[in-house]
This record gives sequence, C-alpha cells and structure tokens, in this order.
Amino acid sequence: MRRKIGLQAIIIYLFFVLAVYWYLYFGGDSGIPEAFRGTSADPATFLNGRELMLSEEYSRIRNFLFFVSTPFEWLLYLLILIGGLSLTFERWAAAASKWRIMKTAIYVFWLSIITLIASFPIKYLGYYLSKKYNISIQTFSSWMKDQIIDFWLNFGLMVLIVSVLYWLIKKSEKRWWLYAWLLSVPFSFFMMFLQPVVIDPLYNDFYPLKDKKLEKQILEMADKAEIPADHVYEVNMAEKTNSLNAYVTGVGSNSRIVLWDTTLNKLEDDEILFIMAHEMAHYVEKHIYIGITGYLLLSLAGLWLISRVMNYSVRKWGGLLQVSSVKSVDSLPLFLLVAAILSFASAPLSNAVSRYQEARADSYAIEMTKDPESAIGTFQELTRAGLSEVNPPFLVKLFRYSHPPMLERISALEQYEREKE
Repeated sequence: MRRKIGLQAIIIYLFFVLAVYWYLYFGGDSGIPEAFRGTSADPATFLNGRELMLSEEYSRIRNFLFFVSTPFEWLLYLLILIGGLSLTFERWAAAASKWRIMKTAIYVFWLSIITLIASFPIKYLGYYLSKKYNISIQTFSSWMKDQIIDFWLNFGLMVLIVSVLYWLIKKSEKRWWLYAWLLSVPFSFFMMFLQPVVIDPLYNDFYPLKDKKLEKQILEMADKAEIPADHVYEVNMAEKTNSLNAYVTGVGSNSRIVLWDTTLNKLEDDEILFIMAHEMAHYVEKHIYIGITGYLLLSLAGLWLISRVMNYSVRKWGGLLQVSSVKSVDSLPLFLLVAAILSFASAPLSNAVSRYQEARADSYAIEMTKDPESAIGTFQELTRAGLSEVNPPFLVKLFRYSHPPMLERISALEQYEREKE
C-alpha cells in the first residue's frame, strides 16, 4: 500500500511538472500589450536583441525551477514518512542518547542531511544557470561556503524550534499551536533584531557607504523624512553577482538601509537617490511592522490549521505514514509538509500585500525626488542586470512577484511624468 501511494504521488508530481512546462512555454502570456509598445516600459526600447532573448530564456527556466521545486519538497516529506525514514531517524536518535535535546538534535541532523541531498541538484542547477546567464559570478567554492553556512544555521534554529515545539505538544496536545504562536511573537522580533548584525555578516561584509558625498545626500533625504539614520550601509556583492539590489532590514535601533555595491557601480547618483527614497518609504509607512503583523496573523491561522490537519492525518493514516503519535518527533515531516503547502497557498495574498506596499514606496520616492527620468532609468537597469521579465504570466506574478512587474512600475512613472508636464 505504501509503495502504491508513493508511486501515485510521483506520477502526480511528474504530470504537474509537464503542466507547468506547458504553461510557462506555451500557455502563459508574457507579451507586451499593444498599448505599451514603444514606451519606456517596452523592453524592446532599452534592451538589445540578445538581452531580450536571454531575458526570456532565463525567466522561463527560473520560473520553471520555482514551480517544480516547491511540490518536490512536499513529495520528499511524504516519501520520508511512508518510506519509514522518519521512524528510522527517531529510533537512531533514541538509541544514541537519553537526553531529549540530544535526541532532537540527532533526529533533525539526519532529516536535514536527507533533505539537503535530495534538494541539492535543484539548488546547484539554479546556481549553474545564474552563472551561465552571467547573473552570478560567484565561484563554486564561495557558493558551497554559503550552502554550508545555510545548513548549520538552519540546523541550529531547527533544533531549538523543534525542541520547544514538541515539548509544547507533549504538555498540551490541544492548545500547543496557541502557545507556540505566543512564543513565536518575541522570537520573530528577536530574529529580525539579530538579522543585520549577526546573521547577514556571516555571508558578506557590511560597512558604511564609502562615497561620503552620496551618503550626505541620502542622509539629508532621511532627515526630511524624519528617519533617525546615521549611516547608509553598502555590502560587497560584486564578487558574487551582477544583479542590483537595495533593502531595509532589522527593527528598532538595528534598522539598516543597505545598498549592494553593484548598485553603486552601475547606477548614477540620481538613480541611487530614487532607490534610497523608495527604501525610506518602507520605514516612513511602517511597512516592516505591517509585514511582521501580517506574518504573525498568518502564522497563527497556519499553526491552528497544522494542528487540525496533523491530528486528523495521524488518526486516519497514522499506520500508512508510520507516525505513532503527533507527540512523537517522527511526525515532524508531516508538520513540515502541511506548513509548506499552507505557505505556498498563502503566497498570493502575501505577495499582493507586498506589491501594494512596493507601489506605495514607488509613489513616495517619485514625490520626494521629482525625477521620473532617473526612476525609469533605474528600473530599466534593474531589468537588464537581472534579466527579469517585464510582464510575467499571471500565475508567475501571483505566486512569485513580491514587487509589481516592471511594466506596471515604469508605466506608473510615465503617467506621473505626463501629469507633471
């Protein structure tokens, strides 16, 4: 029976892969509407023929990998359960130590190893393609170093979270989801506080902006926006990538506005000032805190649903899944499976909220800088550097785009320019 279920799951996954391939390469519409042809939003006006071809190729492959890798994670957790691997890991952990925290650490280690091995080919393919299309210039050794840091960082967090989670489940099988959520609130803020000063520096070096003239201009803008900023930070990404980025990270006194050095190298000062005004808008309009609130509300609903689904699944299919009890750590792949599905299902909502906030930030930035020409040039260069789609297919936008597509962003700036004239 387990073998039959596993085979059916694999067949369904393969049919899903074929459906995704058809949609991205034949069904989905990513063409430029006639009304936008010849405008600044039309990639044919600012990309050459080769760049257009590469952008189309790379975007389709990257989207395909995203939609293929997401249900692959679900399939992997299901096979770990019905294949008895989770139960085996739990037995190994129980035989190796009498200490509960050590048992959890051993179990999480083996689960992390098997998921790393299974997902590594897809991760490497993503790295290989980014190198092939000249998005990434990171060496394999540097990339592997980042993967190793990811593994151990995630392992440490997982041991902590899983230990607390299953302790709560043992104490209160009915309300563990509520207690877990209550603990997640301060933990989320704590992690966001640590992110810019502890976690991010593990991957790259951060330092105050070297161009003091530009920093002065940015800080003057921050002062007008009543943002208590003493520094703008840059990060050395030029040794890893050719793409551009800037972002706001952290909370409270650890909040930082960060520029990639690739952005500094490829954009003019006026274009950088537009980006900085955009990032300041997130601070001014409290987008970080709104995002945290939304995440916490979704996680509350998610944990409640996970609790219900896990209890029902173990009660109805516990023998098939080889899970003896929700209280046992061998049910962790079931928890992760349900959480991954719910996360994917909630992506359209969270992405829609994020796109709205990004559009608001664009409006704020153009009102502050009064320079639509530089803003349009910024978005065009971002498109060129990342070989991104200007007008992605509907499902790609729905599940992948946390920012409005460049067609919308540039056309909004053109509309502002026409109104100004």
